[in-house]
Amino acid sequence: MSILVGLFDSGLGGLTVLRQIHATYPHSRCLFLGDTARVPYGQRSVEEIRTIAAEVVHWLKGQGVGVLVMACNTSNALALDVAVAEAGVPVVGLIDSVAAQLQSDRVGVLATPATAASGAYRRTIQASRPLAKVVEVGCPAFVPHIEAGDLDAPALRAAATQAVAPLLEANVDTVVLGCTHYPMLRPLLQELLPEGVMLIDPAEAAVQRLGPLLASLGDSPEADLGGDAVFPTDVRSRLCVTGCALDFAAAATPWLGHCPSVQQVDLRSTERAF
Repeated sequence: MSILVGLFDSGLGGLTVLRQIHATYPHSRCLFLGDTARVPYGQRSVEEIRTIAAEVVHWLKGQGVGVLVMACNTSNALALDVAVAEAGVPVVGLIDSVAAQLQSDRVGVLATPATAASGAYRRTIQASRPLAKVVEVGCPAFVPHIEAGDLDAPALRAAATQAVAPLLEANVDTVVLGCTHYPMLRPLLQELLPEGVMLIDPAEAAVQRLGPLLASLGDSPEADLGGDAVFPTDVRSRLCVTGCALDFAAAATPWLGHCPSVQQVDLRSTERAF
């Protein structure tokens, strides 16, 4: 049986990573945890985020995951070391994945307040590109609007206009969507940024690392499974949440293109969800 890939986020945003995995590795098995009882992470304290990360990763470890993808930039920025120590399996991060692929020295990062305040993107990018100028902007209004499905709200447009202003002033040519929710704002951000500015989704870089990692762990490379049946998403993957399963299923439908089966779980339980 193929290796179970675990991934987590506070809410809907991590589904952009899950969707990338499904598209790139259609034979993969995934267990997604949305910690919706505590969404959003991005406005919590560092101590809270690190405690939450330990709890979530401990639960995923108990579910038998063989690889962990941190589908949350905030926990990646502030608790990667916690996840690595707790997981006991390889951990794929978003921030180092995208930093390894960047080809620009004028970079803007739109992120949650916690991620932006951590400076994690700037440090990681400059570790490989010392001359890079990195402008990080915290966007507290983005996740609540996205979780509520208010993508056309005037208040969201106003918040986005304010957020990109420092990036325009810095004349960036690349903008990293430093929260897994933010790909949902791509059309709006493209309107507000000059033509030619590249929008980077870290999920794409992280998912590209996943295939070779699975192969190195003895899982069958995707290319060797081309003739095998590809089971429906709900058979290959399980979606779990700590909040209301019905609300999450309804909200996730436009993200995934179908209404998923969602299970509510207690992170203190040892019952297997997969």
